[in-house]
Amino acid sequence: MQDKKKIIRAATVSMSIIFFKPIVKDLQAKGYEVISLTSPGPELTELAKMGVKYIEVPMERHISLWNDFKSLLQLIKVFRKEKPFIVHSMTPKAGMLCMVAAWIARVPRRIHTFTGLVWPTTVGLKRRVLMGTDWLTCACATHVIPEGKGVMDDLQTYITKKPMKVLGYGNVRGVDMEKFSRRSEVVEAALKIKKEGVFTFVFVGRIVGDKGINELVEAFIHLLKDSPNVRLILVGPYEDNLDPVSILTKERINNTPQIEAVGPIFDDTLLLYYAASDCFVFPSYREGFPNTVMEAGAMGLPSIVTDINGSREIIENGKNGIIIPSKNSDALYEAMKSMLDDNLAYARMSANARLMIESRFEQGFVRSCLLDFYDEII
Repeated sequence: MQDKKKIIRAATVSMSIIFFKPIVKDLQAKGYEVISLTSPGPELTELAKMGVKYIEVPMERHISLWNDFKSLLQLIKVFRKEKPFIVHSMTPKAGMLCMVAAWIARVPRRIHTFTGLVWPTTVGLKRRVLMGTDWLTCACATHVIPEGKGVMDDLQTYITKKPMKVLGYGNVRGVDMEKFSRRSEVVEAALKIKKEGVFTFVFVGRIVGDKGINELVEAFIHLLKDSPNVRLILVGPYEDNLDPVSILTKERINNTPQIEAVGPIFDDTLLLYYAASDCFVFPSYREGFPNTVMEAGAMGLPSIVTDINGSREIIENGKNGIIIPSKNSDALYEAMKSMLDDNLAYARMSANARLMIESRFEQGFVRSCLLDFYDEII
């Protein structure tokens, strides 16, 4: 007999516990037993300190039929032993494997959260395979949670007619508004990075083609010819083996003093880069619900984003940022120039940036939406 107070939260890799770690204490306070299930990783010890049991099941992120089958067998064994009332997965591979295993093990509530979709930007056989795995995930789940309206529309149009809803305004994690704020100590420390009289654009994410870095650098080089007092900071790692930027883009980054590629930066140091900047730029080709756009907004930055899932649900055009077409360096240039030249519009968007994040994506509100959902389905 399943335990109505036992929830297994599952993800493919241990790094993904950051998405459900904030809600653990709330679940425990309501009497739930929370179990974490991911591939082995050092992050799981963080949950152990919070009284969370963790189970390690190796899962490959990419397609690997034999390893996937072995993982599936292990998951079925785990679910039959633990007898949870809820298995709640996120990330694609864990979603497919856990939903199939939970269906076989007859877990009463099988939930998968789609934080983004990969197949809309792929073609051919790969697209069909990815769509098939999403269909299988949805077929085996009793409940599907799309992270945002754009993801929901794509799922209902192309994958499944199963009823689903976005919780709150979307997003699975929310923003810690106290952490992401212009506190005096943050602003003071950011002075070491800030350059007075220089308008600073900042990007935070992987330095890869799919994030629109080629278009961003192209637009910035164009802008630099008109407005020499500008700067672009790129925060994040290169992934040359997966989705490299073009050779020209790499050369421009390396040879343009006004472009600073500072590598991956996290936690409190990342706050300094937000605080030292004037505008956030995120020209990605596809997203689920980008946390960095919300973090930048919480730090008072207006954003330039592409018209894609997630980004267009955080930014309202002209209110807290500017929305442009994807893969369009000319439109990106015009938006960046507008941020520089239209002082009234910039002031309006800056004033609204934090207010809009706080009203929709504050971490406590996002957690309460999920807690209410659990109570509802139980």
